[in-house]
Amino acid sequence: MPPKRILILGGTAEARDLASRLVTDARYQIISSLAGRTRDPIMPEGFVRVGGFGGVDGLKSYLEEEDIDLVADATHPFAAGISGNAAAACAAANIPYVRLERPAWSPQAGDAWQSVSDVQSAARALPEGATALVTIGRQEIASFLERSGMRLVLRMIEPPEAELPPSSVLIAARPPFTLEEERETLEAHGITVLVTKNSGGEATAAKLAAAREADIPVIMIERPAKPEADTAADPDRMITLISQALE
Repeated sequence: MPPKRILILGGTAEARDLASRLVTDARYQIISSLAGRTRDPIMPEGFVRVGGFGGVDGLKSYLEEEDIDLVADATHPFAAGISGNAAAACAAANIPYVRLERPAWSPQAGDAWQSVSDVQSAARALPEGATALVTIGRQEIASFLERSGMRLVLRMIEPPEAELPPSSVLIAARPPFTLEEERETLEAHGITVLVTKNSGGEATAAKLAAAREADIPVIMIERPAKPEADTAADPDRMITLISQALE
């Protein structure tokens, strides 16, 4: 029996972990797909394609042309667009669609979270005079740059294309970050509020612990809705889910 062809969507740590486990399994042929938004991504093992598909129709055509047997969506929890397209394309192509999504963070004792539904709401929620550590990536910072009367400390993997206010600080860094590193960042810049997306995972969770210790409030952008799907919380359970879906 020929190996089953699996398309893994996403450049997350979980996607890379999943690919590294599946490429050694003779039952499968693995293709990992990256969006191409990061200039120097960490590449998964095995065959990799980079770039978009051209919406639902383009992805459906790709699935059919490449004889894909299953799509494993391991994109970022906030990548609602590609997840929606993938679910629709798989339904149209009549192939299984399963999702790997790390659990969201939950507030703990001592946390002062303000939950908001989107980036624009997070920017509006910032109080006048704040010194805000904003950790939402480079693509959605426009709403924050429109605010005045505050100081922005923007942390992201790569610099943004937008021009930053003279008063702002850019920290170009790639996670993971330790608790001690996060403590130092909050103290060095005099941070009074943290803005982040509820991405979940361990790589960037230390900032929440550091904010808790320092009694710094957190504006938490909650996850967007995604299509219903069989979902696993970690690569181990995802491998089981894939095996079951391909039976």
